[in-house]
Amino acid sequence: MKATKRVETQPEIEDVQSSKDTRQIAINKVGIKDIRHPVKVKDRSDGYQHTVANFNMYVNLPHNFKGTHMSRFVEILNAHDKEISVESFKGMLSEMAERLEANSGHIEMHFPYFINKEAPISKVRSLMDYEVTLIGEIHKGRPSMMIKVVVPVTSLCPCSKKISDRGAHNQRSHVTVQVRTNGFVWIEEIIELVESEASCQLYGLLKRPDEKYVTEHAYDNPKFVEDMVRDMAVRLNRDMRFSAYVVESENFESIHNHSAYALIERDKEAPDD
Repeated sequence: MKATKRVETQPEIEDVQSSKDTRQIAINKVGIKDIRHPVKVKDRSDGYQHTVANFNMYVNLPHNFKGTHMSRFVEILNAHDKEISVESFKGMLSEMAERLEANSGHIEMHFPYFINKEAPISKVRSLMDYEVTLIGEIHKGRPSMMIKVVVPVTSLCPCSKKISDRGAHNQRSHVTVQVRTNGFVWIEEIIELVESEASCQLYGLLKRPDEKYVTEHAYDNPKFVEDMVRDMAVRLNRDMRFSAYVVESENFESIHNHSAYALIERDKEAPDD
């Protein structure tokens, strides 16, 4: 008679994260930060653009839980096959809150976005990269989304132009626009909105005639950081596609050891003071 092989049962592994915590302090955000994953983004010219994004994923943690389940964040990312799209981003918010049993959650998807730009005179084409971040939040089952774009531009100082016999100091600047939209808006449209209000836009490649043009164009359109954020606010206030915004302008001053900075924010749906 053949002997029956004895099967040893493995002891159950304790779920330490779900154990009780007695300090009576809730945590606003807990999760994973700076994990990379392929993404697919709509491109106005070519249909789609394939790039790599850095993700930050957080949920709230009630006071009575010791920890969250970090592995579940990674599982959510990997459940979306090889690429995550902007369309699937909102669904990830709900999935994350449900799987982590959280009342609120927060996801940031930060990625480079490329536009093939044409130089103003020579028409030579080159790539320009922009920093884009999708920011999603969910609270008690209600999701909200914002998009943030950092646009590098040229700024020229109105004061320097006014007081100088020759030339004026100018520098590269970053204009950061974060918006909540009422519908679909191309990333390119937000970038073009910013570049149209700057002293001059930037290009990856310029020939001598182009350099002459951008230098003179900036000189003819001097702006302080205050001018930049106010002009952007005027445009965003008029555009009904945007329901809330934050506009920042930072000049990396060429003649100072500091930056100049300004910010305006508005929620059009909030009650007036």
